[in-house]
Parts: sequence; structure tokens; C-alpha cells
Amino acid sequence: MKVVHGQLAGLLIIEPDVFGDERGFFLETWNRHRYAEAGLDVEFAQDNLSLSRRGILRGLHFQNPSAQGKLVMVLHGEVFDVAIDLRQSSGTFGQWASVVLSGENKRQFYVPPGFAHGFEVVSETALFHYKCTAGYSAKDECAVRWNDPELAIPWPIREPVVSAKDAKAPLLRELPVDRLFP
Repeated sequence: MKVVHGQLAGLLIIEPDVFGDERGFFLETWNRHRYAEAGLDVEFAQDNLSLSRRGILRGLHFQNPSAQGKLVMVLHGEVFDVAIDLRQSSGTFGQWASVVLSGENKRQFYVPPGFAHGFEVVSETALFHYKCTAGYSAKDECAVRWNDPELAIPWPIREPVVSAKDAKAPLLRELPVDRLFP
């Protein structure tokens, strides 16, 4: 397995070892011991799976308190995946990083607590898997508006389909300070 440190401190891109032949392939998507040796020593509390069609944008979500770290991957299809640093004490506060995840490249992206996360589907459909370090908490749920002009994220599809809730999310500068991370 190859682990690459992302553009922002704490983000990890993991390229699992893939063993393939004429029958198909095998890969390990999580092994606590092996991932801890590689620098990802976390416990997961919940797994999620979502299926979305081309042009769907989910995000940019986070929870605080009850912050979640997320190990994400695409099982089928392709997405443009984004993480935004919401740690006020970080030198990269308000900056974002992206990675293309697909069933073909089999990459995983670790987004630690303190980041907002979202993705846009660029293939016909995408089957997206999340491992989360904390369970979902509706009362702690927050979001940053996907098209915040100050973030200027270059989403591949200019007019994505977003939920009503995501469309009304605040801009980063509008978030109450107590919803951000120290």
C-alpha cells in the first residue's frame, strides 16, 4: 500500500495493493494494523454507502462537535472529491484540496476531523463508501455552501444537482466561530 500526504496537513491519499488476474481483483480496503503502521491509527464507528448519478454534488459537510474523520473510496464510477480545512489554528484554514476517486484507480482519501467534505459525481453513476470515526449526529451537522465564491472550487460540472439543504448552507465566512474547529 502506498500512502501519500495530501496538499493540506492531515489529508492522506491511500493507494491499496491490488492483486488482479484474469478472474478479477482483490484488495484490502481496511486493516487496522496495516493502516496504523502507515500512519492512520483511528477507530471507525460507522460505515455508509451512497449511490448517486452524474452531476450530483453532496457536501460540503462536517459535524462539530462529534467531528468525524472519513476514509472514503469509490467502488464504482468516478467523483471529484474535496476537503476544506476548518481548523482555525491551521496555517491552511479555509483552503481546500481535491482528489479524483474512482472504481478504476481504487484510491482512498482520508479526511480527518476538522475538515468539511464533499464530492461531485462525474461518471454516469458512482457508488461511494465512507468509513466514519464517529456516528452521524443530526444536531451537530453543519455545511459550507458548495459554490462559496471565496473558496472558488472548480467543480467539473458547473450546474450540479444539490439538495435544498446544501443550496442554503452558509458561506465559510458566515459560519459561527463556535461551529469551526479550534
